[in-house]
Amino acid sequence: MHMTDTPPLLFDTHCHLDAAEFAADRDAQVAQARAAGVGEMLVPAVEQANFADTLAMRARYGCRVALGLHPVYLPRHRPAHLEQLADWLDRERPDAVGEIGLDFYLPELDPAQQEALFVAQLRLARARQLPVVLHLRRAQDRVLKYLRQVGVPGGIAHAFNGSRQQAEAFIALGFKLGFGGAMTYSGSQRIRQLAASLPLSALVLETDAPDIRPAWAPDTPNAPANLHRFAQVLAELRGEPLDEVIAATTANARAALLLR
Repeated sequence: MHMTDTPPLLFDTHCHLDAAEFAADRDAQVAQARAAGVGEMLVPAVEQANFADTLAMRARYGCRVALGLHPVYLPRHRPAHLEQLADWLDRERPDAVGEIGLDFYLPELDPAQQEALFVAQLRLARARQLPVVLHLRRAQDRVLKYLRQVGVPGGIAHAFNGSRQQAEAFIALGFKLGFGGAMTYSGSQRIRQLAASLPLSALVLETDAPDIRPAWAPDTPNAPANLHRFAQVLAELRGEPLDEVIAATTANARAALLLR
């Protein structure tokens, strides 16, 4: 998936390609994405049980990978999983630590437990100088607090849905902001305004496939091939040429993940 031909190739910075929704047609999904101009994908893990499946996406398709313990799966995480994560990071050398962060949307997830897990993983990332892939639903300010306490070498704020001020705070800390399916909905006015007005140098594209389905296909799992249409939406919102948006977001993704 590391192609160099022109026109510029897209980088899907958040794709759960290992998800069960793709079990029946994963090869076809990757082929369709490549045909749509997707040159790279980052596949983030969500729990210790899917680290191996995540790495299988690198072995089979050449994907970039991140390993981490997602806050939404808090009930499944065990103390030993943090130690195992450290071992996997050292042994497998992923591109980032992720998907990690905080989720204050789901009331059953204990905030203090989430925060302890998040800080521990930030420290693992800092020790290895790895970027992080952040989940920050309803928790932007608290995530920012911990990023300031535990400095990491940047990364990506996935599915960004905060304020302009919060966006600028993440950018100041060296983060890129992920935009995808949510900006395809005309009702997502704040997200669309941010996508249109933030510096292009701060933006990356993502599908979060099979999740965050686009406005044109709300009843089927999101697919990595949709990234090209997401790029078109972003270009339209910004009034900028599509090729420039693709080239910039791909360069931004590579910078966020410290890729040479």
